[in-house]
Amino acid sequence: MPSPRLDSEERRKAIVSAAVPLFARNGFSGTTTRELAEAAGISEALLFRHLPTKKALYREILRLGCEGDPALERLAALQPSTEALICIVRFMMRRFVLGDEAERTELDPRLRLVLHSCIEDGDYARELFETVTERVVPLFTASIEAAAAAGDLVTHAWPAGMDDAANRFWFAQHVAAMMAFAALSGRSCIPYRGEVEDIVEQAVAFVLRGIGITDAAVAGRAGPAPLMAAD
Repeated sequence: MPSPRLDSEERRKAIVSAAVPLFARNGFSGTTTRELAEAAGISEALLFRHLPTKKALYREILRLGCEGDPALERLAALQPSTEALICIVRFMMRRFVLGDEAERTELDPRLRLVLHSCIEDGDYARELFETVTERVVPLFTASIEAAAAAGDLVTHAWPAGMDDAANRFWFAQHVAAMMAFAALSGRSCIPYRGEVEDIVEQAVAFVLRGIGITDAAVAGRAGPAPLMAAD
C-alpha cells in the first residue's frame, strides 16, 4: 500500500519519528538510509528529497524535540536573576532524572542518541550542544552576572581567569546528563544512597555551590522552583 500523501512538514515529522528509535537502538553508523526509508514507509529517493543529509536529519530531530515544550518556553521567558539560575539547574536535574513516564519515553531515546554520537563521529552531539548554547547559555550567563550583582555569588569561588560562565553551565549539564545516562537501563548503575527526590536535590545543591551560589541563596530557594511546580 503506498504511503499517504503528506505535506513537507508532516513528512519530515514522520521521518524523524521513524528515525529516532532506529538511531537509538542501532546508532548512527549502524543505521542505513534504506532502513530509515523503510521505517518511514517511503522510498530512499523521497527520504533524500526531504532530508538530503544526515546533518539535516539531526537538525530536524533537534528542532522537533524542542518545539512546543511548555517548560522550555517558560524557561526561555525568564529574566536573568539568581532565581533563573537556580531554576535552570533544577530544571535540568529534574527533567533528566525525575521525568514522568511521558517525559522518559521522549527523553530516553534522545539520551541514547547522544551516547551513540559521542562514541561515533560526534556530529549529532555537536548539533545538540550548539542548539543548547543558543537557547539556554545566554540566559545562564546573564543570570550569573545578576547573581553576582545581587551578592548571591561567591566571587572567590573560581580562580582569576577560570570563571567562564558558559563552562559552568556545561559542568552543571554534565552532572545531570551523567545521572540520566546511568539510569537508562531502568535502574541506576550508581549506588546512590537515599530516595531519588532527595538525591536530585542533593545534586542541585552540589551544582549550585560548584557554580558559586552562596549557601544562603541556595538555602533560601530550596525545593522545586516555580517553573517545575507548574509542570
